[in-house]
Amino acid sequence: MRSNDCRGNGWPRDIHFWASGIFAVAALPLLHRFQLPIRVDWVGLGVTYWILLAGKAIFAATVLALIGFPSSTLKPLVGRLRRDKVRTLLLLGYVVTLLWILSWPSALVLAVDTVALLEVCERHKPHGLLWVSAVVLPPALYLFLGLVLVSAYNDIILSTRFFAAYDEIFNSADKFLLRGLSVSDLCHWALRTFPLSMIRFMEFIYYGMFAQIGAALLLISIYRGRRRGLQFVGAVLTAYYLALALFYLWPSQGPYFLCQQHFLLFPASLKTYAAQLGSVAGAQALWNHVPLSRISFDYYIAFPCMHLVQPLIVMWFVRSWKRIMIVLAAYDVLLIVAVVLLEWHYLVDIIAGFAVAGAAIAVVDGPELWRWRVEYESQ
Repeated sequence: MRSNDCRGNGWPRDIHFWASGIFAVAALPLLHRFQLPIRVDWVGLGVTYWILLAGKAIFAATVLALIGFPSSTLKPLVGRLRRDKVRTLLLLGYVVTLLWILSWPSALVLAVDTVALLEVCERHKPHGLLWVSAVVLPPALYLFLGLVLVSAYNDIILSTRFFAAYDEIFNSADKFLLRGLSVSDLCHWALRTFPLSMIRFMEFIYYGMFAQIGAALLLISIYRGRRRGLQFVGAVLTAYYLALALFYLWPSQGPYFLCQQHFLLFPASLKTYAAQLGSVAGAQALWNHVPLSRISFDYYIAFPCMHLVQPLIVMWFVRSWKRIMIVLAAYDVLLIVAVVLLEWHYLVDIIAGFAVAGAAIAVVDGPELWRWRVEYESQ
């Protein structure tokens, strides 16, 4: 045990801050070097991150908290509503009003978010929101700025490297692993086999990943503290920095780019159709040095699959919450299926995702990983 403690005391847990700082300092001269804008779409990014994604993240965090900690979340809420009839009537009126004004999914998210915030204020009087802000905002702001930085480096890399240089190689590797099949073959099979509603469900799973990351940030920061929340974000950003390096070495767009029939067979009514078409157009514009007006959430990394890397990091940081872990594990299995059937990533992207997630966790949380390994081997 003493050797384990020594490992923990000497481990540079906050090295991700240094990495972020180095990436930030180097970004400005690189943007200038490749004639890319230093301006950032702060309004658009702010609305997307701090309003739209934040609302979904609060909803997902609330659902996971009810599942993971029912005795400390659901039971007190039900008891309070039973005792306070006025509050219950006001809440019902609020929900009915939301349903009248908004679509039912939006009304549900907003209602749950409101109840969650009121519960926080009730349980941490008199400074409930201030306390939550103190533990949540620093990790959330760190993630926001890190994602802006990653977007800038996406633009930098695609200004210097052809975005589909390794698609043929990765597709060939997939065919070797899948014994002649490809991700495009699996996608086309799904389109022929399943109804459009099932493909839409796959989209819901795919894009729901972002809410999972936000929910994990909230739960980890609130239940484990601000420092642990910063470490979680540090692991996510470390994974992104590793992904940027791999993307520079082996840039690829994804199986949908190579498939000549993709945009003919894939339903144009789906969000994925427009997203993939826009990704190709954006990558081509950067490669051809078409002037950009400003930096937004520009993301083009196919190898490795960060849609798998981030949930794996989430599962590591919430592993002690067994019920939440089970729910997320089931969701992430569906997420892998969605990644493939929507033709977003090669199989090798997914395999690389496991390696990148493990490396990021080892960098940021090495002592915990070592202790977990020792405990697992001793069982």
